[in-house]
Amino acid sequence: MAPPHRTPPWGISDQRPRTAGPTRRSLLAGVAALGALGAAGCSRVATASDVEGGDLLDRLKAQGVARLGIAGEIPFGYIDKNGELTGEAPELARVIFKRLGVEEVQPVPTEFGSLIPGLQSQQFDIVAAGMYVNPTRCEQVIFSDPDYQMLDSFIVRKGNPLGLHDYKDVVAKKAKFATGTGYAEIAYAVEAGYPKDDILIVPDQVAGLNAVETGRADVFAGTALTTREVVKKSSNTEVTEAFKPIVNGKPHVDGGAFAFRPNETNLRDAFNVELHKMKKSGELLRILRPFGFTEDEMTDLTAKELCGG
Repeated sequence: MAPPHRTPPWGISDQRPRTAGPTRRSLLAGVAALGALGAAGCSRVATASDVEGGDLLDRLKAQGVARLGIAGEIPFGYIDKNGELTGEAPELARVIFKRLGVEEVQPVPTEFGSLIPGLQSQQFDIVAAGMYVNPTRCEQVIFSDPDYQMLDSFIVRKGNPLGLHDYKDVVAKKAKFATGTGYAEIAYAVEAGYPKDDILIVPDQVAGLNAVETGRADVFAGTALTTREVVKKSSNTEVTEAFKPIVNGKPHVDGGAFAFRPNETNLRDAFNVELHKMKKSGELLRILRPFGFTEDEMTDLTAKELCGG
């Protein structure tokens, strides 16, 4: 959820450019632990190579560890209460790198807006933070194919009394609309015709749930995954069916993936080979399911499609 996330790939600003903001679309977790781990492990980052396609994979095999840039977002990549690295992206990276001959992964915590700059400056080897793929980011890094897709959903009062199922409904019913700080849903609502100045901005999905429960808002918009999880704690709200927001007049689906430095195509390609095997076998869903992902979040989207190519 935060995933604040994930900046929309079109022109309307959502106050949270994924390459310049601190978070994405979900709760930030373990900030203190992240800082400590980051300070403890900033050495031995593999350096650039002149080999065509890059030789980073060979160097990671030799050193036995891949360093993952994470942003402390549940459920994408974070340090848990026991101080352990987890999340959908780190757990998936751990499996894939082991199959590529790299035995360990280590976290390098940073703010979300520092992930791409940190990757470019070789502070870590790969971004493992569930980052949305969009054309702006594709000009700076290369992506694996997405390991998940994400639709939107609303938190509403039980029974959905206003009949709110998409952003056009929110506008037509003149509903009191809320979403999170920097969320892409800001831009989705504005594109549908909702006045930006009338949007209630809250810190995260938990605050959004509270806003609906107390009547400060009729609806809170977030990702299908995070809204689905947060309403489990509520007896008087529900989540609507997931839907595709409209972007530039067309239904839009976001996809999250791993990011690599542009010259490291050999590593990206090897990573993709293993990822596609896991998609085909169903193993990918088994790894992501503990973090709230379902069959609805599985995808055949490609990085090329989301990059605009």
